[in-house]
Amino acid sequence: MRMNWTQEEHEVATAEDLQQEIVLFNDDVNSFDWVIQCLMDICEHDSLQAEQCTFLVHYKGKCSVKKGDFDTLKPICTGLLDRGLSAEIH
Repeated sequence: MRMNWTQEEHEVATAEDLQQEIVLFNDDVNSFDWVIQCLMDICEHDSLQAEQCTFLVHYKGKCSVKKGDFDTLKPICTGLLDRGLSAEIH
């Protein structure tokens, strides 16, 4: 194990440690079209990305839909929750 990190390597490692993600969970309430629209409006996904995430949520039960620091993700997650979706920051 290497203990002598350069400053740049330390900053990259620290940035990665601080990065979190919004996980969207499947439910039996919201339609595919609604989830796709929410991802496009709130997470700024393009239509293909939103559709792919929606299918992953449906078939796998959950999907990471956005990564970043907590302060950036909090209002996005709140926006998803406000539209009736099930999401958490991890």
